[in-house]
Amino acid sequence: MDWYPGFRTQEDLDAAYDLAAAAPDYATWTAFYRDQSASARDELPCALGQRFGPTVEEYVDVFPADKPNAPVMVYIHGGYWRRLSAREFSFAARGFTRAGFTTVVTNYALCPKVTIREITRQSRAALAWVYQSIADFNGDRNRVFVTGHSAGGQQAMRVGVTDWAGEYDLPADLVKGVVPVSGVFDLRPLPYSYLATALRLDLETIRLESPMLHGPAGAPPVLLSVGGQEPGPFRQQTLDFLKLCQDTGHDVSFFDQPDRHHFSGIADFNDANAPLARAVADFVAANS
Repeated sequence: MDWYPGFRTQEDLDAAYDLAAAAPDYATWTAFYRDQSASARDELPCALGQRFGPTVEEYVDVFPADKPNAPVMVYIHGGYWRRLSAREFSFAARGFTRAGFTTVVTNYALCPKVTIREITRQSRAALAWVYQSIADFNGDRNRVFVTGHSAGGQQAMRVGVTDWAGEYDLPADLVKGVVPVSGVFDLRPLPYSYLATALRLDLETIRLESPMLHGPAGAPPVLLSVGGQEPGPFRQQTLDFLKLCQDTGHDVSFFDQPDRHHFSGIADFNDANAPLARAVADFVAANS
């Protein structure tokens, strides 16, 4: 009998979701995030620390496009909902802004200070701020797209299925497309893992916050991407969600990155001409 479906022991489960341990060059990539983000903030016009909520963690960093009425890309960072901040991911603005986007990198409070459900509320509040304010930063509020990496991929899907009209009195199609990269789509294994204490997961949170459990209904078109060098069960989360989208007839496409692992899988956002960045630009053009 499996300790958890698909795993024989807790050690096996922990290894499947310990993404840093699975990447031998993890420290190199964390330095890349930090250093490239610092240089992006030096190179690009930016409006840092724009507050969208009452707490100090609720802010966005905005990198305006050169010209008005630009498409908007909102980037939600990862870190298993418990680590990192917007400032480690300013580098994503380099590729998007140089491709003609206004780029917004969101920040949020972290677990265990808050729950994942509160993080989702903050991500949605950030999108509401974008719709209301992005014209001041050369963005077109009618062409807002959302991407996110890892836990940010889960957040991107949760933002994508928001009842914008009913809950926020905003256009139902506020988000025109979602691009989760190496997303966490099924939270059910996590309470059995080393992440359990920090994430404070209960059954209702797992049900509400797992895109795999309620599917893509209500979401805009989706572009999924994942690295081929991810731990097998983690990569499988994206493939399972891709199949769910396909089986339910949702508008979904897939960009595989066979030579990338979890932390190198977003490196292309640093360069507008890199393969994933070009795929995202094509996705935006097709859904604008």
